[in-house]
This record gives sequence, C-alpha cells and structure tokens, in this order.
Amino acid sequence: MMFDLQRLHRRDLLGAAALGGTFAALPGAAWAAAKAGDPLSTLLAGFADELLMLSPETATSLGLDKGAHAALRGQLSDLSAAGIAKSDAAIRSMHTRLLKLNRASLSPMGQIHYDTVRYATERGIDGTAFRYGGGAASGFAGGTGPYVVTQQSGAVTGVPEFLVSQHKIDTKADAEAYVARVAAFARQINEETARIRADAAIGVVPPSFIASNAIGILKDFRAIAPDKQRLVTNLAERARALGLPASYEQQAAKLVQTAIYLALDRQIETFAKVTANAPSTAGVQRLPDGEAYYRWALRLGTTTTQSPEEVHRIGLAQNEEIKARMDTLLKAQGMTQGTVGERVTALNKDPRFLYPDTDEGRAQLIAYLNGRIAAVRPLMPKLSHLGLKADVIVKRVPPDIQDGAALGYMNFASLDGSRPAIYYVNLKSTSLWPRYQLSTLTAHEGIPGHTWQGAYLAEHHNEIPTISSLMGFNAFVEGWALYAEQLIDESGLYDDDPWSRIGYLQAQQFRACRLVADTGLHSMGWSREKTVAFLSGESGKGADAMTSETDRYCASPGQACGYKTGHNEITRLRDHAKQALGPKFDLAGYNDTVVKTGGVPLELLPGVIDRYIETAKKA
Repeated sequence: MMFDLQRLHRRDLLGAAALGGTFAALPGAAWAAAKAGDPLSTLLAGFADELLMLSPETATSLGLDKGAHAALRGQLSDLSAAGIAKSDAAIRSMHTRLLKLNRASLSPMGQIHYDTVRYATERGIDGTAFRYGGGAASGFAGGTGPYVVTQQSGAVTGVPEFLVSQHKIDTKADAEAYVARVAAFARQINEETARIRADAAIGVVPPSFIASNAIGILKDFRAIAPDKQRLVTNLAERARALGLPASYEQQAAKLVQTAIYLALDRQIETFAKVTANAPSTAGVQRLPDGEAYYRWALRLGTTTTQSPEEVHRIGLAQNEEIKARMDTLLKAQGMTQGTVGERVTALNKDPRFLYPDTDEGRAQLIAYLNGRIAAVRPLMPKLSHLGLKADVIVKRVPPDIQDGAALGYMNFASLDGSRPAIYYVNLKSTSLWPRYQLSTLTAHEGIPGHTWQGAYLAEHHNEIPTISSLMGFNAFVEGWALYAEQLIDESGLYDDDPWSRIGYLQAQQFRACRLVADTGLHSMGWSREKTVAFLSGESGKGADAMTSETDRYCASPGQACGYKTGHNEITRLRDHAKQALGPKFDLAGYNDTVVKTGGVPLELLPGVIDRYIETAKKA
C-alpha cells in the first residue's frame, strides 16, 4: 500500500529536457510572490519550473501542462544516461543557488521550505556517487531503485497507465499530444535498453526471479495486437467521444507496431541476454558499493540516519508488541489456538470476509470501499480544521499491470482541480483483500491518509510553494498514512467492529515486519525464501502475496521502511506535544501542523512541532 504520484517516474522524476522557462504556468502564490521580489519564493518558483521542464509526466499529473508549459503535454522524460546526467547537474545547481540565500533572514515557514529543499538536493547529490539507480533525481523522488526495469518499474509498466489515467483529451491538440507521447514511449524503451546494457557491464542486473517476472511482463505486453493495446483503444474511445477522426487511433496503432514493438523486441533480447546467468541473491550487497548504496537508499526511504541494524531491532520489537495486542483481541473473538500469524491466516480464508472472485464480487468490494470513505467523512472535523473536500475515486488496478503492481496505492489529485485523487486497489483476486482489512486500507489510501494529505497540496496550492508537490518524502507521506489508520481507530469507528480493529492492528504489525524484512534482505544476507517465510509466518498473509512483497523490496530497497519509521516519529512528536501543552493540546491543530508542511523529511519535523508548541502556548 503506497502513494504513487506517477508509477513510472518516482525513481526517474527528473528525466531531462532543456532547463529554464517561465514561472507563468505555476499556481498563483508562487508566481505572485516571485513577482513581489521575495528571494526564496522567486528561487523556489524557478526550481519548480525547472523540475517540470525536466519531467513532463509530472507536469501532466499535477495539471500544470498548460500555458507556457503546454508543450510538455506531448513529451516524455529523457531516461537515457545523458538525461540522468543533466538532471544531476540541475540538482547540483539548485543546491548551489539555494546556499547563496541567507537562511536567518527567512520567516519560520520560509526556513522550513529552505531546509526541505536543501535536504532533497543534498540527498540527491549523495546519490550521484553510484553509477546505477536514479541519480540525483532520487533525492526529490523520495526513493530509488538499482535496476532500470523490474516487475514494477520501467516504461512498459508505467507509460500506458499514465496515458490512460492522467493524459487528458479534451481537444484535438490533446489527442495530437497523446500520439506524440506514444512515439516518445518507443524512445524511452530504447533509452532504458542502453542503460540495461551499461549497468550489466558493471555487474548490476536484477536477481533471477525479478528478471524472470519482468521479462514475462514485457512479453505479455508484446503479445497484444497493436490495435488492442489499451493505450490505443483508450485513445480511440476518447477521440470518438469528441467527434475526432479515427486517424489518431490509427497513428497510435501504427506506432505501436512499427516503433514500440521493435524497441521492445530489442529490450527483451538485451534483458534476457544480460540476466541469463543472474544470481538469485536478493539483496543489493552484491552490487558495486552495495552496502553504501543500501545505507543511502535507507536514508532516502526513512529520512533518518538510523542504521540498518537499528531499524531491524525496532521492527522486531514492535512486531512483538503489536502481536500481543492482536492476541488479546483474537482470543476475545474465540480464536485461541495457534500463533497470531496462524490465526490471521485462518481469518484470511474465512468465507465471512471474502468477496466472490468474480467481476460482481469486485464491484461489491469497491462499493464497500466507497462506503468506508463516506463513513469517515463525518469524523474529520474532530481530526482537522482544514475543511478539505478531498475528492477521491476508487478504481481497480488495471489488469494488464496488476501482476507487478502494489496491492493498493493512490495518485494525488491534480493541483488545478481537474482530476481528483485516484485510489487503486489490486483485485487480481478478491482474496487479496478480506473485508476486515478494508477499513484500514481506506484510511491509509483515502481519508484521512494519502487523499487528505494530497488534498491540502491541491486545495491550498496558493499558500505553499509548488515545489512541495514535486518532492516525495517517502517516510512523511507513508508515515502520515499509517498514522491516519491509527486516527480512525482512535476515533471509535471500530468500537463495535472488532474484526476491523484486528485488521488495523494486522496492518500496523505488517509494517513493523517490513522493517525487519527490508533490512534483512539488504543488510543481513537474508534470502528471498527466508524473507517470504518470515513475512508469511508473522503476518498470516499468503506465501504468494508475500513473495510479491519481497520482490518489491528487492526492486525498491529502503522504501518499505518508511511507513513504520514515519508513523513512529509522528506519534512520538504527538506525545511530546501533548505533554508540553497539556490542556492546550488540540488534536486537529497538531494534525494540521503536520499536513501544512506540505511534506518534510523526518529529520526536520521535530523543529516544526517545537514551533507549533511555542505558538500554542501563547494562544
């Protein structure tokens, strides 16, 4: 379960293109402040503009591909080694320019924004020490991946879904831009293939099981007739609805046949060749500078300086603590035999909680998720004073990408209000989501989790720098969503629903297990098999699902540690604020203080809360 601003480009947020441009496409406050001459606002508005020029996909995702940035609507990022080098240079330049400002002259909120951007540029520059992965862009994307193509990353898994779900077609020009992006899709595949070859030359190839899955996804995509590809049929449907000619559909299908499939054939051949003797070792220790790479990836994933050993110990301890709470609740429901994991396994197979594994059952499950969102909305005034609309649509993960996709994720709403948040649930099988787990999933992905936090960025974009929407601090975003799960439990929604409370605790326990598993894989020599056995035995989740989870950690080292680490810090600081403020503590005020940062590294959050405490004491 994770936030996913844009599946393809979390790792390669800054692909490359020409730097520069105008601020005119940015939301109101950033541009107004820049015109007013505020040095920090001017600088950050410029940075945001540069980042959008480097990542056209992000501009589209945020609804900023208009005005002076309208040309970006027909472009995709440069994923080549040269593109990465350009983005590396851009990040270094931003860092240098930022340091020329006098931080002491800034307002308290200005200092937060300054420190946040400085942190992102510094972590990105750290990443340039490695000859593989996402380079400096990872400091802004909030996480990295050592391999160009995996079961969850790469152009084939990202571009079609991006075009279908995020590229708007309201005019003839939009349809033309869509076709231009279909052509650019072939270029990206070629760029990836060159990097696959270059990485293999220095010993960087995914483990055999990741390679096998990824090749299967590529071949499955290649096997579809060009005119049946979803990126073609979707264009046809939307163009027809506007009364546009069939020529756009025909152009796209021809590009698939003559450019994309030829590029894909080369990628499949290259990928198969370089991974033919890939090792089964799951962790990144075997890669060049692998131990240092993981410590950097862990810092990106957690935005702390905690060592792998410390994270591992925290995970083990919290797993036991939460299991003890679950044991009490399970016994109260008459489930007394076996370990907690064994009892949860039985619960996951209980017909009472399973929807039919049919299209009708999937529709029933999605209807239930919408009902959970509706049930939470009346609780929000006690949890926040922001009064956000936080519109969200619940969708099934498209079947053509479900094999490599997360079990649940969401895309933030566009900043211009043209597209609401989209909450995706993987329904490859309805057995992946027993009903007792769905309330906490919805709290995480929907309200008050990712949807609520993202809604602040969209609905208050005139109050914060646009660059806040371009930085993805994994531990903050996922930590908030995990904290949101706790808020719903504390709000009493489960007082008459012990099974959903068990589902909530099981979700928390699973995130503690992630701390153990990720560090075990990448720092302690755990095998894939050992990791799957640990996750299945402790969490009660099925071996197939935990195999997919383990493979995700292999492809995105450190990312899975952000959830519980972020949750731990947000709750620790809440306890600190409660103690400091006593009767003056306001839960909604605390929650809003966290959300209104726009997202910060955990290393900076204590300073934010200390200022909140000082202000609240004077009120």
